[in-house]
Amino acid sequence: MKVILKQDIKNVGKKNQIIDAADGYARNFLFPKGLAVPADNSNMNELKLKQKAEANQKAKDLENSKKLAEELKDKTIEIEVKVGNNGKLFGGVTSKEIATALKEQLNVDIDKKKVLTDTLKQEGIYTVDLKLLEGVTAKVKVHIKAI
Repeated sequence: MKVILKQDIKNVGKKNQIIDAADGYARNFLFPKGLAVPADNSNMNELKLKQKAEANQKAKDLENSKKLAEELKDKTIEIEVKVGNNGKLFGGVTSKEIATALKEQLNVDIDKKKVLTDTLKQEGIYTVDLKLLEGVTAKVKVHIKAI
């Protein structure tokens, strides 16, 4: 019996995948627990519409990410930090601080996990990569100034 999975099932398949399941397994386990639906015409059409909508959304997200990467290309954010006598920073500038500065200065909301850098420990100008989407990265300059 052909069924459409409604969620990932270990050793069976992924969500929205069409699989060939044994009749008893489908009727006694998958359908009662809401893990799958029969692969009839109405459910197949619904699946195709969902996949089309997801593809359109991914295309829009990719286009928006590319625009954002182009906008951020020449931008510089400034972060002021305390510096010791020898010119070393107290602590360092982390990806969280960079993400916060992006939000405050450029009004760009990016998760700290998407800021690809190590902790910056000296003042100066650094180029930092931002992973916006799979395959789309933006470069932004970070100017660390001493107070």
